[in-house]
Amino acid sequence: QVQLAESGGGSAQAGGSLRLSCAVSGRQLTTMGMAWFRQCPGKAREFIGDIKWSSGNPEVREPMKGRFTISRDITKNMIFLQMNSLKSDDTAIYFCAARLAGEDYSYWGQGTQVTVFS
Repeated sequence: QVQLAESGGGSAQAGGSLRLSCAVSGRQLTTMGMAWFRQCPGKAREFIGDIKWSSGNPEVREPMKGRFTISRDITKNMIFLQMNSLKSDDTAIYFCAARLAGEDYSYWGQGTQVTVFS
């Protein structure tokens, strides 16, 4: 059974940085597609970016590209979301997710709250 657990959320000042972690258990992350999502207050969940399971190449969508970076540590079976130049609009619950080949994202962590204040 695949389980995901996020950590590293908290409060940060606008312009600051936070690094979120996602620990994966039950399966090697290199056999799954891994991604980060977030849900801002009153909005639908949105896709931030993913990291390819074979190459490990990350991709972050606009408008977070350039501020957010996704990486992984295979030895620790973890993925990370480095968030820089934080804005108040980045306030959200952040989730990591995993999917098997040919499937949708069906494994989710419990989420971690990020609050950015001015």
